[in-house]
Amino acid sequence: MAEASPNQTWPHLAGAIRDGRHVLPVRIYYEDTDFSGIVYHASYLRFMERGRTDYLRLIGADHRALFEAASRETPGFAFVVRSMGIEFLKPARMDDVLEIVTEPDEVKGASVTLSQRVTRDGGVLVEARVRVAFVSGGRARPIPAPLRIALRADRARARPGAGNETLTMVGAGGDDMTGQVP
Repeated sequence: MAEASPNQTWPHLAGAIRDGRHVLPVRIYYEDTDFSGIVYHASYLRFMERGRTDYLRLIGADHRALFEAASRETPGFAFVVRSMGIEFLKPARMDDVLEIVTEPDEVKGASVTLSQRVTRDGGVLVEARVRVAFVSGGRARPIPAPLRIALRADRARARPGAGNETLTMVGAGGDDMTGQVP
């Protein structure tokens, strides 16, 4: 009899998707704080990275499997943080239990902008907007269609009434390739 994988044994470790929003609980440990017991600002970046990673995992983009599949289609691909805006509103302290909330805000052909919030008991401590690009060979490439479709579906669940964006791309020959992207 085969043993269950860690993902099957501990499925809750990746958080959960609720109404198109990924929610990941995080407990604050001593290592997350500065000398005064308040969460060090860079710790929030780690928490939000975990939120983005586990969100992708739960919508079917397991990083290892995605890497193996995409490396056949687009060798040398990577997701890179293109930009991040962050507002630190209130502090968190040791032993707090926080929720990292991640939702797609804007899904384009080669990038996605995610809204992330760090909350405690429903109150917002940190807000961020993160633009992540899909690149290969040093150039932006289209996000694989199944992943783009899953991101847009969650966006629609999180924000009823939000429609598809129009993607404007310029082809290698300078041709305008504007149109709806699935």
